[in-house]
Amino acid sequence: MQLNSLLVLHGPNLNMLGKREPEIYGRNTLEDVNQALLLLAQELGVKLSCYQSNHEGDLVDAIQDAVDQHQGIVINPGAYTHTSVAIRDAISAVSIPTVEVHLSNIHQREPFRHHSYIAPVAVGQICGFGVNSYYLGLRALVHYLQNVPSD
Repeated sequence: MQLNSLLVLHGPNLNMLGKREPEIYGRNTLEDVNQALLLLAQELGVKLSCYQSNHEGDLVDAIQDAVDQHQGIVINPGAYTHTSVAIRDAISAVSIPTVEVHLSNIHQREPFRHHSYIAPVAVGQICGFGVNSYYLGLRALVHYLQNVPSD
């Protein structure tokens, strides 16, 4: 697969990184994460676009708009992981390989966080490594896309 561009989507409250519960989510800001992701993308030889929204519909629109623009998506859906059939359906509809990431290990947290609507339509899920979950997710997605057999 010709790999040119990837999209990173950050869901609700991720704009509060560095301020919101730093003992769980760390002290890095969203801008810190995005800048590190852009550097990593450059190292990996891909273009990267980053987008954050607290609004479910905006994230659905971004996923749909990714068609014919991006070859893969890294998404941290935040709390929408556990509630959004709409985001799940958008990922399924566009058929763009997607990696789900989370800063915390959602499987070690409150029981309501254990279920992900996104995981069944993602190529993989990485959680529990703080901001490194994003970097691991980006590397994994690039590796996955570079190894998808050509049609």
